[in-house]
Amino acid sequence: MGQSLTDIAQTLHNTDKKVQLIYAFNGVGKTRLSREFKELVSPKNHDDEVEESKMKVLYYNAFTEDLFYWDNDLYADSTRKLKIQPNSFTYWILKEQGQERNIVTNFQRYTNNKLTPRFNEEYTVKDENDKDLTVKAYSEIIFSVESGNEGKIENIKISKGEESCLIWCVFYSLLEQVIEVLNVAEVADRETDQFNDLKYVFIDDPVSSLDENHLIELAVDIAELIKSSQSELKFIITTHNPLFYNVLYNEFSNSDKRYNYKPKHSIKRRLEKMSDGTYLLVEQSVDSPFSYHLFLLTELEKATKSGEIKKYHYNFLRQILEKTSTFLGYTAWKELLPHDAQEAYYNRIINLCSHGKHSGEEISLIDDNDKRVLTFLVENIKTTYHFKEQAKDLNENGTI
Repeated sequence: MGQSLTDIAQTLHNTDKKVQLIYAFNGVGKTRLSREFKELVSPKNHDDEVEESKMKVLYYNAFTEDLFYWDNDLYADSTRKLKIQPNSFTYWILKEQGQERNIVTNFQRYTNNKLTPRFNEEYTVKDENDKDLTVKAYSEIIFSVESGNEGKIENIKISKGEESCLIWCVFYSLLEQVIEVLNVAEVADRETDQFNDLKYVFIDDPVSSLDENHLIELAVDIAELIKSSQSELKFIITTHNPLFYNVLYNEFSNSDKRYNYKPKHSIKRRLEKMSDGTYLLVEQSVDSPFSYHLFLLTELEKATKSGEIKKYHYNFLRQILEKTSTFLGYTAWKELLPHDAQEAYYNRIINLCSHGKHSGEEISLIDDNDKRVLTFLVENIKTTYHFKEQAKDLNENGTI
């Protein structure tokens, strides 16, 4: 039976594990789940307020990134700034917790040590009516880069990946401080009492736009930091990225004597959205990491058996074909298609139905003939390339 996201949030709350690692497709509802969880643990009384003395959950999700936006200085085309929406959270991290230097250090470690962000001090400018306008401290960021013979280049616009990394580093720097403070067992000996009521850290997809090397480095660092936590703090991590999930899976599956961490302290799961709009939270097998292409094949088998086939299932098939063709050394995935009279049609329908769509975004139906073609192609790839029969491993809930 499926559950609501509120029910899933309650399950997370009731789980007595140090770490809960959850995989879900993009668009399934990870960000909404993080909001449901926050409302369950610590209902918000006022928009964007951080009640430091009563903070129970610290979370990072898409709403965190939404606090940052670019002013491209379209008129003068000279001073480009990454601006921060008015909120007490980032101001509290930067001003009250003094994390500016740590944020810059972490950012340069994940990107480039010659790329430097600089947070503004308070200053005054004239508005369109020639009146003084006060710009608060820590509300803008400008970037410079050291560039060989050109020296320092000021006021540059960084890439989307670098921007996401900076925003993550704001959160990560605070998380480092939180864990360090709470690792002091005696409450009276802690440098601040602002984190004493903190119970949970919810991290939703901090890896958008990162390349694989930095993604792996970030996953290893997160795992190391979480393992080092000696308090009763609990961590929930959700992601749609298979590589990020697998690196964390492996990290949390290994004991670490330095911190007295054991694999039993973590649980690995998948969040799945059902056709009726409800959700399943499924525990991942403990004998091996998550195999993304096999999960896609399982989803295709479930769809073909139930007849609930939609366009995005062709996207799943294409991803399997792409991964298989690369592994087998073919130059194009279409070389794996059956070489019969309908070969051109197979290629066309896969391209048509899989172009630029995510599983959570595409809901349009396809006709019966295209459903039959998908069923045929799934069976063909399974038998031709000897994939393990996934259906035999399905339990009564339709999951592995």
